[in-house]
Amino acid sequence: MKKFWIVLGCAWMGISAANAQSGEPAYVPETDQAVVQKLDEWQDWKFGMLMHWGPYSQWGVVESWSICPEDEGWTQRKPAGIPYYDYLKKYEALGKTFNPVHFNPEKWAKAARDAGMKYLVFTTKHHDGFCMFDTKQTDYKITAADGAFSKNPRANLAKEVFQAFREEGIHAGAYFSKPDWHTNFYWWDYFPPRDRNPNYELKKYPERWEKFKQFTYNQIEELMTGYGKLDILWLDGGWVRPLKQQTKESLSWNQTAPQDQDIDMGKITKMARSHQPGLIVVDRSVHGPYENYRTPEQEIPAAPLSYPWETCMTMGASWSYVPDDKYKSVNTLIHNLVDIVAKGGNYLLNVGPGPDGELHEAAYTTMKGIGAWMHVNGDAIYGTRAVAPYKDGKVCFTRKKDGSVYAIYLLDENEQLPAVITFKGLNPAKGTRLQMLGTTNNLVWKTTAAGVEIKVPASLRQKGFKHAVAIKIASVEKV
Repeated sequence: MKKFWIVLGCAWMGISAANAQSGEPAYVPETDQAVVQKLDEWQDWKFGMLMHWGPYSQWGVVESWSICPEDEGWTQRKPAGIPYYDYLKKYEALGKTFNPVHFNPEKWAKAARDAGMKYLVFTTKHHDGFCMFDTKQTDYKITAADGAFSKNPRANLAKEVFQAFREEGIHAGAYFSKPDWHTNFYWWDYFPPRDRNPNYELKKYPERWEKFKQFTYNQIEELMTGYGKLDILWLDGGWVRPLKQQTKESLSWNQTAPQDQDIDMGKITKMARSHQPGLIVVDRSVHGPYENYRTPEQEIPAAPLSYPWETCMTMGASWSYVPDDKYKSVNTLIHNLVDIVAKGGNYLLNVGPGPDGELHEAAYTTMKGIGAWMHVNGDAIYGTRAVAPYKDGKVCFTRKKDGSVYAIYLLDENEQLPAVITFKGLNPAKGTRLQMLGTTNNLVWKTTAAGVEIKVPASLRQKGFKHAVAIKIASVEKV
């Protein structure tokens, strides 16, 4: 076992060196021990659900971005050709007609639990500023008196969602957009918006920016105090950051001169953790002390990373609801999950509810398919960490805290298990047991010049395993 940990340590040192050479800013480790412990627990959860939802679902358009006056592929207005202010007026009126009469968060939560998801990140407010919670800071919210859903006893959507998921044993996290394109403190209606950033000079109107900072602080405090136990504060809109923390990427998001969009994350984090001890804070893309884990978006890193991380990705093609969304296959999603976990990350999978509060039927069937696999193979996923060589061909590896290792063989669509599974880079200890999850018999194995060879008996090959199979290796000699 001592050799195991020495080699593992060397492997992680190599990963850290690779990260440093890439030019990526160094990860700043958390010092609050309650947060350190929660981060360790979070890394055991592995699989979570992200939900983008708002009035924009009525049109089936991208969340928020169609009101951003940038000429990008994802900011296009539908239908095309509508003058900007005409479109903005109609878009903001969607808040009044948003009426999710089939809202049933218990159904979502049960589907997520059955899929094996362990945590939720729910959009309490996206960039357009519409609040899916009962904030006292603005009337642009689901509970506004003139809103179609405001009289519903479950109108405070975020509160109902968090409660429903917690009752299924799923940890709750709040997505919150730092920029707010509705409030006059960010996009002042005296000037036209120019891009995603504030449309006035912060140095020239510092009192307005101070009001925005207080507005943001107050809304986050509302979430931290009135919505039960929260484990994650997931902040989006990374261009809202101090000028000294701007990067080449974030500077590219400015059509004009960059400004010092400092909202005092230190003050916000201290307040939030005073109400929610151990809270994980994720100030996305703003590398520093308030980015407890990093969030590669719609991509899986090519190699393991030396810090806590999570791939956030859509189950379909869109973050928000579109009527004809195409969902990734169960096989693809399970392979993504295994690849991510083998590299030491978590998988946050997004689903967008429709305007009536219901998910696509494909979302439910997809989650059911994932859950069927996780019910058998979850032990190879939960509570694991990365272990070299991470992957060899079609075999991925995960490590349990007791030193046992799983070799997970990825099956193509409709592929039958091969008679022999072979991998290099990791050797089972002499005489150790190898067993495939979902079966009771020990597997015959040997070490050859080609690597470790595991014989799969015909009785197992005929069982019709799908997506992937996980083989537990009770102990290993070398990694």
